[in-house]
Amino acid sequence: MKAAYIKQTGPPENIVYGELPKPEPAESQVLVKVEAVDVNPIEIYVRSGLVAMPLPMPYILGCDLAGSVAAVGPKVTMFRPGDRVWGSNQGLLGRQGTFAEFAAVDEQWLYPTPHGLSSETAVALSLVGITAYLGVVRDAKLAAGEILFVNGGSGGVGSAVVQMAKIIGAKVITTAGSAEKVKACRDFGADLAINYQTEDVDARIKAFAPQGVNVWWETLREPNFDRTVALLAARGRIVIMAGRESRPPFPVGPFYVKGCSMYGFAMFNASAADQRAAATDINRWHVAGSLKANIDRVLRLSDTAAAHRLQEENTLGKAGTLSGKVVLKP
Repeated sequence: MKAAYIKQTGPPENIVYGELPKPEPAESQVLVKVEAVDVNPIEIYVRSGLVAMPLPMPYILGCDLAGSVAAVGPKVTMFRPGDRVWGSNQGLLGRQGTFAEFAAVDEQWLYPTPHGLSSETAVALSLVGITAYLGVVRDAKLAAGEILFVNGGSGGVGSAVVQMAKIIGAKVITTAGSAEKVKACRDFGADLAINYQTEDVDARIKAFAPQGVNVWWETLREPNFDRTVALLAARGRIVIMAGRESRPPFPVGPFYVKGCSMYGFAMFNASAADQRAAATDINRWHVAGSLKANIDRVLRLSDTAAAHRLQEENTLGKAGTLSGKVVLKP
């Protein structure tokens, strides 16, 4: 089968697109005929070696996939050949990735694809949707009527956070770096979308939320917690899911006096049960038409090196040339 893989960590030029043996499903594994995958920032860190993980070599890239069941292992109970499925949490913690024509995935990390949902859409909602759900629903427990702020509401995770907050009934403030991206944020449901290149973000937040923000979803790798805590409401919550090497100052006094709390998590550490709960609601919300995928472009799997280079330029280089997910098709 064709696959995009590496033999050692390093730059995008290390990615090989070529033939590898087709996997066989083990006991509780499902063999998925892959129809779509996408690129996530964590994959850039793993491929480059910036995040050290056990990697089977040759290591197939990719966390997410969508496609159809080609075969099942003898202990599989939830799926059968022909079922359409999507999933995430692959290519991590010693597991092989998904950037191939076929992938063997334990059934606990797979979910049914609703009728009418394309594989491209399903995969674009996968890791970012589960991530947004874990932070908004499981950890911050956002409630109707509250105010949520998220940096970068036109990005993959940001757009999912905006939409889920609106589904819950919250008001949403977000930022973007161009007029086009500001419009995209409004299209996703943001009540206030601020152009951080041309506007005073803090002044706009204070005017919209004079009592403070209830949930602050931080996407920046180097957060300014003095600023964040000052803009939080009493008993406000901060969600962080980036900045692995970040060591910013923290205003302990103002934070605890306000009764605030902070949640940090890495999506791939979440239990299978937590991720399945997220997937169930993601499917339900998409069927209802209230959660939409945010796809920037669709490429071929053979373009994996170019896709990784583009994601790296935006994740690490802050190029600002992506607004949503890069999806690839075998």
